[in-house]
Amino acid sequence: MKLIFVHGSGGCKEVWLYQTKHFPEAIAIDLPGHPDGEPCTSVDSYVEWLRGYIRDSRYIDVVLAGHSLGGAIAQLYALKYPEDLERIILIGSGARLRVNTVYLEMLEQAKSNSNILMHYLADSHKLIDPKLREVIQRRAFENGPNVFLNDMLCCDKFDVMDRIQEIKLPTLALCGSEDIMTPPKYTKYLANKIKGAREVIIEGGTHMVFAEKPAEVNQAIEDFLNSPWEELLYH
Repeated sequence: MKLIFVHGSGGCKEVWLYQTKHFPEAIAIDLPGHPDGEPCTSVDSYVEWLRGYIRDSRYIDVVLAGHSLGGAIAQLYALKYPEDLERIILIGSGARLRVNTVYLEMLEQAKSNSNILMHYLADSHKLIDPKLREVIQRRAFENGPNVFLNDMLCCDKFDVMDRIQEIKLPTLALCGSEDIMTPPKYTKYLANKIKGAREVIIEGGTHMVFAEKPAEVNQAIEDFLNSPWEELLYH
């Protein structure tokens, strides 16, 4: 079993620090354009890139864990290429990820005013330990607002609500109780539509719950990974 963590919009592999420490055999990846190369312009394109990466790396029995945009990538991967995967973990994500125009306008303005991005990140990352927060924010500026906006637009176009029940893989759907970008109702929808999916809501966590409350999130992931495949699908 190979556990692969996929970051969200404008993100980086470093956001998964607490998870890769807890699961030493796991890896976290940077999506293309974050910052090297060119970003993909759709969730589908990110899926194709990721499949190439997994095949080139010769990973088998893959567990995809994705946050937000990364969760969209994991869902579409599970729909297109279920034979590549063992399980999926969806953190702060949804079957549809429409983005409030306020965020899109903010990122458009941030192209010419970096202070706008700085204030946004300071607010959305305020519950993360300062050392990790500094790394995440530095990397976000390296990626830049163009990449962040590109990813948000990918999310805005993503919609598998009419197909989500086709996922037949063991699934963990997890989010923070205070997540306003992908609120708990999104996670509940995933858990209700995907047969046998396990729902976990972490009290007090926001959209960055895995970096804010790593002990609780890591325990939920560990319990999920240690549960027999049949128990997850047919409980």
